[in-house]
Amino acid sequence: MKLVSAALVGALLTACAAHAQAPAEPSADPFVWLEDIDSPRAMAWVEAQNAKTAQRLEGDARYGQFLGEGRAIFTAVDRIPQPSFRAGGVDNFWQDAAHTHGVWRHTSQASYRTASPNWELVLDLDQLAADEKRNWFWKGATCLKPAQTICLVQLSNGGGDAVELREFDTVAKRFVEGGFRSPEGKQGADWIDKDSLVAWREWTPGEVTDSGYAYVVKIVRRTGQPQEIFRGQKSDVWANAQVLRGEGGKADGIVVQRGLSFFEFDYSLYAGGKLTRIELPKKAQYQAYVDGRMIFTLQEAWNSFSSGALIAYDPKALSDKPVLVFQPGPRQAIQSVHDTKGQLAVELLEDVKGAVDVYDFVGGKWTARRLALPKDATLTIGSTSGDDDKLFVAAQSFLTPSSLWLADGATGKAEQVKALPARFDASKDRVDQYWATSSDGTKIPYFVVRPKAAKLDGSTPTIMYGYGGFEVAKPPIYIPEMGKMWLERGGAYVIANIRGGGEFGPAWHQAVLREKRQLAFDDFAAVARDLDARKITSPRRLGIYGRSNGGVLTTVSMTQHPELWNAVVVESPLVDMLRYHKLSAGASWVGEYGNPDVAEDHAFIAKYDGYLNLKRGQKYPEPYVTTNTRDDRVHPGHARKFAAKLEALGYPYLYFENTFGGHANDADPELNAKRWARHYVYLSQKLFD
Repeated sequence: MKLVSAALVGALLTACAAHAQAPAEPSADPFVWLEDIDSPRAMAWVEAQNAKTAQRLEGDARYGQFLGEGRAIFTAVDRIPQPSFRAGGVDNFWQDAAHTHGVWRHTSQASYRTASPNWELVLDLDQLAADEKRNWFWKGATCLKPAQTICLVQLSNGGGDAVELREFDTVAKRFVEGGFRSPEGKQGADWIDKDSLVAWREWTPGEVTDSGYAYVVKIVRRTGQPQEIFRGQKSDVWANAQVLRGEGGKADGIVVQRGLSFFEFDYSLYAGGKLTRIELPKKAQYQAYVDGRMIFTLQEAWNSFSSGALIAYDPKALSDKPVLVFQPGPRQAIQSVHDTKGQLAVELLEDVKGAVDVYDFVGGKWTARRLALPKDATLTIGSTSGDDDKLFVAAQSFLTPSSLWLADGATGKAEQVKALPARFDASKDRVDQYWATSSDGTKIPYFVVRPKAAKLDGSTPTIMYGYGGFEVAKPPIYIPEMGKMWLERGGAYVIANIRGGGEFGPAWHQAVLREKRQLAFDDFAAVARDLDARKITSPRRLGIYGRSNGGVLTTVSMTQHPELWNAVVVESPLVDMLRYHKLSAGASWVGEYGNPDVAEDHAFIAKYDGYLNLKRGQKYPEPYVTTNTRDDRVHPGHARKFAAKLEALGYPYLYFENTFGGHANDADPELNAKRWARHYVYLSQKLFD
């Protein structure tokens, strides 16, 4: 559990001019009514848009084939069942054609390693949804160590971030009558012991931050009133907590995190009935607790530590200086940190390739061992054991199907226990890494996956993906639907590792924060130009795809450089950057983008804002804009308003909105198959036809 109808064109342009001059207010935005998510007027608009887009995309002869291929991929029974250590065995949450909501199931570690594990059903969400007449989707479970048989199950009605918490007995396989239960909200909790939790939620109506998250943390017992142990401020992003689980599962204390911004935090230790502030810089992130040490990463230089460092604090000696565990080099970046029973496991990128190191604390020093895992692959730690030092690690690359490895930190050895069958013929493809030069001279890496037989004459239909935000790295991964629906038909795929991501640590991210954001867009354009210069593709055959923060990237790229691409997929996007902080969880991202209510920030945001900068008389490519009604992280109003403004200005576009699924838009495998079938029909129409 870790501590994220068209208006008249003339009137529209007048309103847009007013929008450009001052922070947008509802009266200045002719499409603000589309922010009213479930209003009859807004939903009628959505239904009309969906019908038009479905006729165009689902009416294409390729749609049925793409849908069949997607359905086969997302509901295949020979997928790797993603494992999670629990109760001496392995859990898995499984969805397929017969279980679209999914089943929580359990088996022994020995059985899991066989070709056909003997699964024991723990909870059937399809049955639960039918019984309770709710659209329940799984969001995980937090189980009390060491036995891990009593859990807090998180259920989402529609797939959004808001969840209901319920206590569940995995031995009796039922919810505990009169047990812990909390109504739907953006919340969380961790076990202290069998009769108490530390929890953060909206305790009284309106007791949430401007970002919509909890800022009050309490201890909740089976009897008696909750005991408040921390209260932040409404202007914070959030507050949450995690129990420090020591020997035998005993709670050694509670780490409380106060989110001052998305990237800045204050930490306190609650132990012995006392709350003590932990001395750290604002840009530090709690990661794990092992060998009686709290582990943090630093996103800025502090004292004698450099940015990116991994450090350890002794909670019993908070006045002592923390100890360095690991300092990444200039081409390294820590991706995640996990604890086993007695070790620290660190997932790394080195030149955008994966590695996993494990650390022991011996004689007052941390010593490292590299696990014997596949090289030149993206490695992801999936689950670690609290009973020993074993961990599951996934390995994948563009052309190599995902495999699952069981590693032992005590020996450094690892063995493959599962492998995904090939979902497409990769023998005809190749992968290359190139570097483009951005506007300020920075070299930007990117990967190209293309058919070996593709001619370097600019004729290859190519999808370019980018994200560039929140220190989220985008290394090579195996994408079955892309390989089957795109590569096998002769297309190419590109990942642009632009700044804003975490490919090379905090500095790569911080280089494009706030007023420097334009550099991320320049990086993306530089990769497109480099692809053209190398004749890998050309603007006529190049399409771009981005979702969430990537929606900022794609809409800005469309308005700033319409000449560079012929297709633009904008999914679950942020777009209206002068109002993003007023919508859903938007206020939590001010640290990334800036505050539009501050004049200086408003000025630099307005320069690139894709919604604001849509203008008449441009040669924009026809975009495909898509989102989800139940996305409670990035408000669907962003996508709706962008499409409505395109319509008002007379530009062609496509718009589709799924009515459930949440921000990930993939809660249901059938829904996901239809989603990708529409995507690839659109991209085929624009880049192949």
